[in-house]
Amino acid sequence: MALAKGYAATDASKPLTPFVFERREPNDDDVVISVKYCGVCHSDIHQARDEWGGSKFPMVPGHEVAGIVTTVGSKVTKFKTGDRVGVGCFVNSCIKCAARDADLEHYMPGIVLTYNDVEADGVTPTHGGYSDSIVVKEGYVLSIPDNLPLDAAAPLLCAGITLYSPLRHWKAGPGKKIAIVGMGGLGHMGVKLGHAMGAEITVLSQTLSKKEDGLKLGADHYYATSDPETFKTLAGTFDVIICTAGIAIDWNAYLGLLKIDGTMVLVGAPEHPVPVNAFSVIAGRKSLAGSGIGSIKETQEMLNFCGEHNIVAEIETIDIKDINHAYERVLKSDVRYRFVIDMATL
Repeated sequence: MALAKGYAATDASKPLTPFVFERREPNDDDVVISVKYCGVCHSDIHQARDEWGGSKFPMVPGHEVAGIVTTVGSKVTKFKTGDRVGVGCFVNSCIKCAARDADLEHYMPGIVLTYNDVEADGVTPTHGGYSDSIVVKEGYVLSIPDNLPLDAAAPLLCAGITLYSPLRHWKAGPGKKIAIVGMGGLGHMGVKLGHAMGAEITVLSQTLSKKEDGLKLGADHYYATSDPETFKTLAGTFDVIICTAGIAIDWNAYLGLLKIDGTMVLVGAPEHPVPVNAFSVIAGRKSLAGSGIGSIKETQEMLNFCGEHNIVAEIETIDIKDINHAYERVLKSDVRYRFVIDMATL
């Protein structure tokens, strides 16, 4: 096994600190990647602090990984040394399940998460991209288009696909009115992607402080949800609302913004149950749905789409030693719009 360096959470109550650990030996179908950049996702914070339960320590977070291939196994056919690649939220899945569907593998049993999980052997812990290297099975490595800078492309591996998947599934495009709730790390990607798909995009944010950014990134309209008039003005307007908020909101008020047969899709994960009045969905035959990341196939499709449209995340690059401070800034929404760790600072 090869030694790797990274930063890890060793306990839910402690800051991340330098950590040396062993990466598994590569198999003949594995790709070894030198990690150049890793995005910082809010879910990293939730798991490092065991806010969702089930955290395993020590934990090296990070599932928005961008880097360069350094070694390939003898049976690898898709990649070669020097390729620009990415790794997203999972690094393996069940390939023998009777219910397996390559388009929906991220919803199937047997998924192995990039960190805070165990490898297919059921023993070896998975560690993520806050590290200098990672070993991943070929089928779970993604090609990053040459025209996209690696640092700004890294957040596409989670934030990008998390918004691309529901936009595609609910058929965002010309003639569709889409609202994005929240103008943060996820929301700003929804604006860019939805605009590129040709939909009419409205941002619903607590205040108008990011309105200029939202319009510049492709939003057609921008409203403050702290203004009660917003919910009167926009009642019955949207085909789809994608909610990126991870905090409590007035779910019934937002459902009132949907057209008949409209759908509100949750991609943010509030800590507490979502309280919904039955008549908020019965009246208007509305739906409340959820969506999580995407399959490897769909994630590659998203990356190719971003390459065609020159779409990347808006980022602030940080040194690895500043990760704990970055976590606090994420909690204060003090980033426009995604932190990315430069692993050269490790």
